[in-house]
Amino acid sequence: MAAQANLKLVTRDDGDKQRALEAAIAQIDRAFGKGSVMKLGKGGVTQAIPSVSTGSLGLDMALGIGGLPRGRVIEVFGPESSGKTTLALHTVAEIQKAGGTAAFVDAEHALDPGYAQKLGVNLDDLLVSQPDTGEQALEIVDTLVRSGAVDIVVVDSVAALTPRAEIEGEMGDSLPGL
Repeated sequence: MAAQANLKLVTRDDGDKQRALEAAIAQIDRAFGKGSVMKLGKGGVTQAIPSVSTGSLGLDMALGIGGLPRGRVIEVFGPESSGKTTLALHTVAEIQKAGGTAAFVDAEHALDPGYAQKLGVNLDDLLVSQPDTGEQALEIVDTLVRSGAVDIVVVDSVAALTPRAEIEGEMGDSLPGL
């Protein structure tokens, strides 16, 4: 019978761990700026996050802040025909009702204006782009976001953002990494 190995878990005491953590945070602060890493609850009450309603009371409550957080990148993921575009259009309608400006980058070239209008989207005020390439779509999004004048930009869908090289390339071209 083989001899059993006697393993001992080597741990640091709490003081060593705390000093190591403080040193790591200090190094991160020097490299990336103060506040790059912080304890979420430190300083009392956490900051209220401004949000926009999704148009669904149940979803807004489930999200915990009354809707989708403003000023953030949000990805809605799910199977085909699961309501991702409908959710985005409801949110666009809510932004517009509050007096905001919305943009819709239709990479799929599948936006149905009649359906959007039935969901409450004001088509007269909706900025729409149907880009030819993924690069063009992302440049449009970048320009709109940097302007600060748009409250929401929907990209439908990320999977449809085809790179220019793939569109302009030959059928047999190998495009690793695209």
